[in-house]
Amino acid sequence: MTLSITIGVLVTGAVFLMLQRGMVRITFGFILLGHAANLVLMSSGGTYLRAQPLLGYTNAEDASDPLPQAFVLTAIVITFSITIYMLTLAATGRDDDTEDVS
Repeated sequence: MTLSITIGVLVTGAVFLMLQRGMVRITFGFILLGHAANLVLMSSGGTYLRAQPLLGYTNAEDASDPLPQAFVLTAIVITFSITIYMLTLAATGRDDDTEDVS
Protein backbone atom coordinates (compact mmCIF):
# COMPACT_ATOMS: atom_id res chain seq x y z
CA MET A 1 0.00 0.00 0.00
CA THR A 2 2.79 2.40 0.88
CA LEU A 3 4.63 1.62 -2.35
CA SER A 4 1.58 2.33 -4.49
CA ILE A 5 0.96 5.63 -2.70
CA THR A 6 4.61 6.58 -3.20
CA ILE A 7 4.39 5.77 -6.91
CA GLY A 8 1.18 7.81 -7.19
CA VAL A 9 2.74 10.81 -5.47
CA LEU A 10 5.82 10.63 -7.72
CA VAL A 11 3.70 10.43 -10.88
CA THR A 12 1.49 13.30 -9.70
CA GLY A 13 4.52 15.47 -8.97
CA ALA A 14 6.05 14.52 -12.31
CA VAL A 15 2.94 15.48 -14.26
CA PHE A 16 2.68 18.75 -12.36
CA LEU A 17 6.30 19.64 -13.06
CA MET A 18 6.14 18.62 -16.72
CA LEU A 19 3.21 20.97 -17.26
CA GLN A 20 5.26 23.96 -16.07
CA ARG A 21 6.97 26.36 -18.44
CA GLY A 22 10.61 26.15 -17.40
CA MET A 23 12.90 23.56 -18.94
CA VAL A 24 14.56 22.77 -15.60
CA ARG A 25 11.15 22.03 -14.05
CA ILE A 26 10.29 19.77 -16.97
CA THR A 27 13.59 17.98 -16.44
CA PHE A 28 12.83 17.48 -12.76
CA GLY A 29 9.44 16.10 -13.78
CA PHE A 30 11.13 13.53 -16.02
CA ILE A 31 13.45 12.60 -13.14
CA LEU A 32 10.46 11.99 -10.87
CA LEU A 33 8.75 9.98 -13.58
CA GLY A 34 11.89 7.88 -13.97
CA HIS A 35 11.94 7.15 -10.25
CA ALA A 36 8.28 6.15 -10.36
CA ALA A 37 8.96 3.82 -13.29
CA ASN A 38 11.86 2.25 -11.39
CA LEU A 39 9.62 1.59 -8.39
CA VAL A 40 6.97 0.03 -10.64
CA LEU A 41 9.55 -2.24 -12.25
CA MET A 42 10.98 -3.30 -8.90
CA SER A 43 7.55 -4.00 -7.45
CA SER A 44 6.69 -6.19 -10.43
CA GLY A 45 9.55 -8.52 -9.56
CA GLY A 46 8.14 -9.49 -6.18
CA THR A 47 11.56 -9.54 -4.53
CA TYR A 48 10.05 -9.33 -1.05
CA LEU A 49 8.58 -12.83 -1.44
CA ARG A 50 11.79 -14.60 -2.39
CA ALA A 51 15.48 -14.86 -1.52
CA GLN A 52 18.36 -13.13 -3.29
CA PRO A 53 18.81 -14.04 -6.97
CA LEU A 54 22.25 -15.60 -6.56
CA LEU A 55 22.16 -19.31 -7.31
CA GLY A 56 25.29 -20.03 -5.30
CA TYR A 57 23.55 -18.95 -2.08
CA THR A 58 19.94 -20.10 -2.58
CA ASN A 59 18.05 -22.79 -4.45
CA ALA A 60 16.73 -22.02 -7.93
CA GLU A 61 13.14 -22.42 -6.72
CA ASP A 62 13.58 -19.88 -3.92
CA ALA A 63 15.56 -17.27 -5.88
CA SER A 64 13.82 -14.14 -7.10
CA ASP A 65 13.71 -13.14 -10.75
CA PRO A 66 16.74 -10.96 -11.61
CA LEU A 67 15.13 -9.59 -14.80
CA PRO A 68 13.24 -6.67 -13.15
CA GLN A 69 16.47 -5.64 -11.45
CA ALA A 70 18.23 -5.60 -14.81
CA PHE A 71 15.38 -3.54 -16.25
CA VAL A 72 15.74 -1.02 -13.42
CA LEU A 73 19.47 -0.70 -14.02
CA THR A 74 18.79 -0.05 -17.69
CA ALA A 75 16.09 2.48 -16.82
CA ILE A 76 18.47 4.30 -14.48
CA VAL A 77 21.03 4.68 -17.25
CA ILE A 78 18.39 5.88 -19.72
CA THR A 79 16.95 8.37 -17.21
CA PHE A 80 20.43 9.69 -16.46
CA SER A 81 21.22 10.22 -20.13
CA ILE A 82 17.90 11.95 -20.80
CA THR A 83 18.45 14.16 -17.75
CA ILE A 84 21.91 15.23 -18.93
CA TYR A 85 20.57 15.95 -22.42
CA MET A 86 17.63 18.01 -21.13
CA LEU A 87 19.79 19.96 -18.69
CA THR A 88 22.17 20.71 -21.57
CA LEU A 89 19.23 22.00 -23.59
CA ALA A 90 18.11 24.08 -20.62
CA ALA A 91 21.59 25.59 -20.19
CA THR A 92 22.19 26.41 -23.86
CA GLY A 93 18.64 27.38 -24.80
CA ARG A 94 17.27 30.85 -24.90
CA ASP A 95 14.48 32.14 -22.71
CA ASP A 96 11.25 30.31 -23.52
CA ASP A 97 8.95 33.14 -22.51
CA THR A 98 6.34 33.47 -25.26
CA GLU A 99 4.21 36.03 -23.46
CA ASP A 100 6.35 38.94 -24.74
CA VAL A 101 5.73 39.48 -28.45
CA SER A 102 7.82 42.63 -28.78
